[in-house]
Amino acid sequence: MLDFPAPKTMAKLLRSALAEHGHELSHGQCLELVARQLGYADWNVLAARMEPPRTDKDLFIPEGWFPGSVDSENFFRLGVDPDVPGVVRIEARAGVRIPGNTFATLMQSISARAYRSKRLRFTAELKSRNAGSGAIWMRIDPGGGGRHLRFDNMMKRSGDGALKGDADWTERSIVLDVPYTAASIHFGCLLHEKGAVWARNFHFETVDDDVPISQDGPFPPRPTNLGFDIN
Repeated sequence: MLDFPAPKTMAKLLRSALAEHGHELSHGQCLELVARQLGYADWNVLAARMEPPRTDKDLFIPEGWFPGSVDSENFFRLGVDPDVPGVVRIEARAGVRIPGNTFATLMQSISARAYRSKRLRFTAELKSRNAGSGAIWMRIDPGGGGRHLRFDNMMKRSGDGALKGDADWTERSIVLDVPYTAASIHFGCLLHEKGAVWARNFHFETVDDDVPISQDGPFPPRPTNLGFDIN
């Protein structure tokens, strides 16, 4: 793991310095620039190698994982409870007003090289309490930026989707094809807006083509509603 002197602070200073010279960049763009300056492909890769921060006195970010949103820790607590090994927890902070559509995720980013041209299944067990939505997710990205190649966060499923409200331990899976052009794979668990979600028993495996995919990338697999039906 790395122990850089506050890369997020470096990004804020860079943003301020650029603004003084008439260049307006977002905080996220400055994070990406700092990552490049330190020799990493992007901010996700750098964040995964930094010393894991503590989110609260009783929750710890496990080695190899990182929060996927810069601001998520203002509204959520996430990490592993030392008294419950092998289980990660994400929960809304008590007494904090959480803006609509806000979520927190604990994630990893890995190279896609070993999985190119294969079908990949990501499985985990989830439990929720008063959750807006609790889910696992996986995204496959190309090299050099641009829109993701494949993505599924279980939110649009008609069945076997995200957990809502209270639910006991439930297994969920995501199955995606990894294109030959893929450069990186990003995955994790998430909580949307309120409540709490627990996750455990994460597992990756390649599967045969007869295992159906759960979401086929950013575009529909075939034309639909060519007759313009409204019902």
